[in-house]
Amino acid sequence: MNIYETLRIGLRGIGANRLRSGLTVLGILIGVAAVIILVAVGNGTTQSVTSNLESLGTNTLTVRHGTFGQPGAETRTQFKDLTVADAKALMDADVAPDVKSASPVVTSQSTCSYEGTTHATSITGTWPSYFEASNSKVSTGNYFINDDVISARRNIVIGQTVVDELFGVVDPVGKQIYCDGTPFTVVGVLESKGSSGFSDADDTAIAPLTTVQNHLTGYRSLDSVLVQSSSSEVMDSAQSEVYSILDDRHSITDTTARDYQVLNQATLLSAVEETTSLLTILLGSVAAISLLVGGIGITNIMLVTVTERTREIGIRKAIGASKGAILGQFLVEATVLSVIGGAAGVLLALIVTRFSVMGITPIVMPASVAAAFGVSVAIGLFFGSYPANRAASLRPIEALRHE
Repeated sequence: MNIYETLRIGLRGIGANRLRSGLTVLGILIGVAAVIILVAVGNGTTQSVTSNLESLGTNTLTVRHGTFGQPGAETRTQFKDLTVADAKALMDADVAPDVKSASPVVTSQSTCSYEGTTHATSITGTWPSYFEASNSKVSTGNYFINDDVISARRNIVIGQTVVDELFGVVDPVGKQIYCDGTPFTVVGVLESKGSSGFSDADDTAIAPLTTVQNHLTGYRSLDSVLVQSSSSEVMDSAQSEVYSILDDRHSITDTTARDYQVLNQATLLSAVEETTSLLTILLGSVAAISLLVGGIGITNIMLVTVTERTREIGIRKAIGASKGAILGQFLVEATVLSVIGGAAGVLLALIVTRFSVMGITPIVMPASVAAAFGVSVAIGLFFGSYPANRAASLRPIEALRHE
């Protein structure tokens, strides 16, 4: 019996039990689609988080006030505020030659309004150097300037989400908005950075530090200082200089009990990439269980098929069909079921991943598609081999006696 005849008989066997074959294909379809979709979501998450971090600049350090549970912090009896004077000290070229700029930052959650429309957003009070350090570019209008900080002018630069919520299609530049009752003049609109999940980088506003302190936050400790190094190559040196200056200003002798934190953007980016990569692997592994279940389904359906067709097998062997022909027939059935399921799963995954999930755009990796489809075919061969071998090993006389 040639291979074409074996294929024809195998396909006829699949068509004879369409509902059962369809349910088996569905198991493989779900498994393949789940692997591709979840890996794509994991890759999309990695790309989104990485892009957001890179948008803040890869040569920045963030000095945060407080300890946030650092080991040894409980030994401190006094915490000094993070001040504007600290930020100015970090820009001393003699002791911090690798620091390009230091921008003090305070933040306030405020409700802003324009002609009856309101929107709650985060307002950042800082210096003009913050725009370059955080890679916050203006698409229309202008930045505020140092003179605005000195004079505490009520100028503000807003993100695209704030524009959409308050102004719609109206050009906001030059318009006046009220944030917690304080009037601000919009002087610029930031370029869109996009959003990921629950985080929207465009839902923000930036105003002069003194203005925000006067009207919104008061003169409490700074929330942070954004430090920009001269280049990404001197990040470690700049971090050491920051530690040295602030330890001296805050009278810190025990480096395990600092009253501030320094977050290295490059180190954070590396850690996040590693974590999200592990997440992608975990998601893919969990989805692969669905493929295993689908393979077990193939074994089950093929064992039932062998049992139902025992007499047919006996007749074919009695008239001269070889063991290889019987083995090939049932392997063809199992493999065709897995191939159809795998192809349908790939198609479904490609359709589903065209849509965003909670602001995350899935990124399909060709390797994951090839791997998922290849595994589905291998599953058909592997899980179909036992029922096929069982059918091929039946003795003709016993098969003919089967009722």
